[in-house]
Amino acid sequence: MLLARWQVDARFGQKQAVIDLLKTWERDIAPQIGWGPGRGRLLSGSIGTSEATIEHEWLVEDLGELGRAWEALGRIEAHRHWAKGLEPLIVSGSARWQILRVV
Repeated sequence: MLLARWQVDARFGQKQAVIDLLKTWERDIAPQIGWGPGRGRLLSGSIGTSEATIEHEWLVEDLGELGRAWEALGRIEAHRHWAKGLEPLIVSGSARWQILRVV
């Protein structure tokens, strides 16, 4: 089991808008790639990290599942539209994935 963690930094004053868009993605797009309710978790920076940081974590079986999900996202028009709406709200270049093994 792996934890796939996607992290972005919100632009000043845009944190809640980013959180709202990530919740929309979780509700509308994640099920299209097989990521249903209860598999994801949304976190935001508080103490010891930047308040602008927002993380979306997903439990996946293995790298194969994650790769298939990423491939599927490339074919979903709603995901492309969603990403264009998110782009002006986040710090350019701050998006990154971290993959951790659950022990």
